[in-house]
Amino acid sequence: MGRTSDAREKILTAAQSLIELRGYSALGVAEICKAAGVPKGSFYYFFESKEALALAVLDEHWEAQRGDWARALRDDVEPLSRLRRLFEETAAGLRAGQQSCGTVSGCMFGNLTLELSNQTEPIRERLQQIFDAQVDMVEKVVAEARERGEVAVGDTRDAARSVVAQLEGQVLFAKLYNNTQYLQVLWENCLSLLSARRTDATAVSSS
Repeated sequence: MGRTSDAREKILTAAQSLIELRGYSALGVAEICKAAGVPKGSFYYFFESKEALALAVLDEHWEAQRGDWARALRDDVEPLSRLRRLFEETAAGLRAGQQSCGTVSGCMFGNLTLELSNQTEPIRERLQQIFDAQVDMVEKVVAEARERGEVAVGDTRDAARSVVAQLEGQVLFAKLYNNTQYLQVLWENCLSLLSARRTDATAVSSS
């Protein structure tokens, strides 16, 4: 099976790719092991079940995405510009994926929420934790923008949740129609949700 040290990563990489392509429920352990190039016994050495593997895939995917979000939302520019950067980088990643494989993969967390949240409680709880963490990150930026008088929102938590929800929703439409044009409204929608003060910095590009 190759070095034990890399078998787990091979399984995780194969599982993430297959889940993004086909979803979770249709996959079998044998198919995952074949794609990973490891024997079935190796799977159960590292993961007690397919559900345990899904949780590990979620954790690894979120660890990478959290780093991307942290970089996009770093406080090197004014808060609204950070949110705009997050949307632009998300859209760019989805466009790159579409150019690579021909389809918009969407968001793994959103896809699995729709597929599994009513079927397995551990996965539902993990997805809740991930989305709560996303809202935490956005709320800090929204709160700073409110302090600067750049947005007019009452509850920053509710506002941040709405921003994350509309991002997730437009990504879902982009996946459904296999068309990244649905992502072009992200910034305009965000400004409206936050009742943002319109300035040159928040202007919506006509391109």
